Order: sequence, then structure tokens, then C-alpha cells
Amino acid sequence: MDFADVLSRRRMVRNYTEDAVPDDVLTRVAAAALRAPSAGNSQAIGVVIVTDAGKRAEIARLGNEPVYVDAGFDPWISKAPAHIIISVSEKVYRDRYSEPDKLGPNGERIEWPVPYWWVDAGAAMMAVLLAAVDEGLAAGFLGVHSMPDLARLVRLPGHFHPIGVITIGYPARDRRSTSLNRPKKAAADVIHRDVWG
Repeated sequence: MDFADVLSRRRMVRNYTEDAVPDDVLTRVAAAALRAPSAGNSQAIGVVIVTDAGKRAEIARLGNEPVYVDAGFDPWISKAPAHIIISVSEKVYRDRYSEPDKLGPNGERIEWPVPYWWVDAGAAMMAVLLAAVDEGLAAGFLGVHSMPDLARLVRLPGHFHPIGVITIGYPARDRRSTSLNRPKKAAADVIHRDVWG
């Protein structure tokens, strides 16, 4: 699929068919997270693919699926045949930036102007979302209300933190979010040259 088509088709889907996604396809989609940027080549992203129905139901509970259903949406979290959980370790970044090639001229550690581990995790998430579209799948993203419970459920190492859940599957007709009623900003209102405005 052409990259422009992938971008134009990417949206947060909130309903799926019950068709299973082949393991090799899920592996390719999940592996897209490894193509995202990684500050200092820290490689501190972890990915868990969840297809077990019981675990998906528990993730749906952690994601407050009944609230979505009460609002008129389908039970899209539990119904998605696969979940991909992106996680990241701040510790791995800090350890990497303690190595000699990442220290300042006097051996000092750098000050982090931005927590780049979160930036890289977001890039990994977007890579997975785009890879799903490229494979002819649909995807959605949700945060859960208890990230520690999610981390325990999928047995993340203590220093890895999930950023949320990507639901993956074949798209079914869904109710679009009312957020889509908001008009898109024009490129001229967002993209600036040399200075803002």
C-alpha cells in the first residue's frame, strides 16, 4: 500500500469482526515498533501481543469497556481479536545515557529536556498503528485506568511501563466518535516557517 494511502486510512477503530488475525501478521505489525526512533539507540521498548480471550476481557475491564458500551459503542476492546501493548523503560534510557559515549565533556550526565522514552514509545505506537493499516487491518488505541494492573496482567518487568493498548483486528461497521465532528485544522494554522505565525 502506498504510504499516503496508509496515512489517509489510519483512524481509531472501535469495532472488529471476530476473525482471528494470523500470527505472522500480528508479529509483523508488532515488529513495526522496533523501527521507531530510539534515543541513543537505547532500545527500551517492549511489546506484548495478547490474543487470549480471558486476558483481553480483563484488559477490557481495565479499560472501562462498559462505559463505552453505555455510550452506544460496541464492546470493541474485548471483541478485538488481538491487543498489542507497548511499554517503555526509563531505566534503560538512563542506563544508556550513563555510558561513556553519552556523557558530557567532563563526564557529567545530560539533563533531559524532554522525557524521550515517552516520545519514543509514542513513535512506536504510531508505527504499529500504521503497520496494521498496511496489513489491511484496523486498530484503535486506549489508555487504561490502572497502568500498574495492566503491567501486572501481562507480567512486564518492574522497570517497564505500559503506555496503553492497541486493539487490532479486521474492521466492522462502527459508531464513529463524536470527536470526529470537530473540524480538522488547516495546514496553514499548524505548519509555520522559521517562526510561529
